[in-house]
Amino acid sequence: MSTAKSRGALSVADVEHAFVERVYDNLAWVYDLAFGPVMQPGRKRAMAAMKLQPGTQILEVGVGTGLNLDLYPKNVQITGIDCSGPMLDRATERADRLGLSACLFQMDATQLRFSDDCFDVVYAPYLISVVPDPVSVLREMYRVCRPGGQMLVLNHFRSERPALARIERFLSPYTVHIGFKADLDRDAVFAQAGLAATSVEMVNRPRIWSLVTFHKPA
Repeated sequence: MSTAKSRGALSVADVEHAFVERVYDNLAWVYDLAFGPVMQPGRKRAMAAMKLQPGTQILEVGVGTGLNLDLYPKNVQITGIDCSGPMLDRATERADRLGLSACLFQMDATQLRFSDDCFDVVYAPYLISVVPDPVSVLREMYRVCRPGGQMLVLNHFRSERPALARIERFLSPYTVHIGFKADLDRDAVFAQAGLAATSVEMVNRPRIWSLVTFHKPA
């Protein structure tokens, strides 16, 4: 891990892919307990916002241990990717228990091995503040989303309150060791990716997480 010094940095914390993968390999066995219940309302709200129809093809970027899997209806087509093998092992076990035919792959989110315009919904739950290059991930998500499709990002971003934002900047070099940057700039990351949100909704309690929705023009 290193620290970003540039004026336009999205976060004071700068991490490399191998560092993130190692952190989540180590977190796999406690992830559900640490990040499950407190963040589940946001996951449920995201699912409601998708308004899924039978046959919808979904890509979940950062599927982790599969905490979203039991929220999907059984009549949709689920593809999930993650950088961590141990996290994917747990997601595979969960999919098997639920009787889901999810396709799960270990993959770098900045280089999605899918063709353009192939998913109806592309969803990143609690991922964008984790990855080393969030702008590239967002651009890849948009690339694989079909015209007329929907893209959703569920994440914690730096507060708009100056005092809290200062605390988040201070904490961010430490929070990366438990899997996320505390101070990612929401507006700047989407602007750099060339994306304009359709809606932004604050979720969970306390309401320090955002559900950001995009629609790709048909």
